Amino acid sequence: FIFIVPILFVVLLWEIICKLQLVNTSLFPSPWLVFQSMKKLLMDGTIISDSKASLLRVLISLLLGSFLGILVGLLTGRFKLFSLIFSPIGQILRQFPPVAIIPFTIVWFGIDEGAKIFATSFAVFFPVWISTYTGVINIPQIYLSSASQFTKSQITIFTKIILPGALPFIISGIRTSISVAFVMIFVSELAGASSGLGYRISISQSSYRMDDMMAVLIVLGILGASFDYLFLKITTKIFPWIHQR
Repeated sequence: FIFIVPILFVVLLWEIICKLQLVNTSLFPSPWLVFQSMKKLLMDGTIISDSKASLLRVLISLLLGSFLGILVGLLTGRFKLFSLIFSPIGQILRQFPPVAIIPFTIVWFGIDEGAKIFATSFAVFFPVWISTYTGVINIPQIYLSSASQFTKSQITIFTKIILPGALPFIISGIRTSISVAFVMIFVSELAGASSGLGYRISISQSSYRMDDMMAVLIVLGILGASFDYLFLKITTKIFPWIHQR
């Protein structure tokens, strides 16, 4: 219940500002107008279909970007030669603003799903890679030395020592990437799409419907926060010892 109080306070303050006409309500509509707009978009199914489209793109991009980020993070953290080859290139690419590659992906892939998923996976990859790499290099050397005395299998060492040891860092990286994924999907849908929350805001902006724009933006924030909450709950259930540290 406590987390609802700040939200209610912000909504109340927002309503008071609009009632006192401290802002232009045609540019900054009141919470009631935004609520009515959200209700309308829910009733006609618009917000549901757009949310499904955006969430599917986020999920695919997170799975793809996180898988590659974890794989490369484990390899660069464990094998110095691989790190020497990949890390310089990765560090340069990591400095690119993720939204800056969207025009390139549109040229390469068009405005189909491939462009959005590639750009978002690209953005997701780097936080997961860096977090995984940090987790691997911070595993105490004594654990690796002890494991190497019992087995020479790199697969066993990876699955029994390195991956569990780096898991808290991996989860942290994925949580960071969740917010990055939602931002990237939103921006890529603004650039070219026929569905999705970003597309809906673009359409609302062209018709000067500020209430619709704010309603969709609030839905986007709720979905992002819910996605992160659900991920945290699942990982807490599966790996309870990680979140007890």
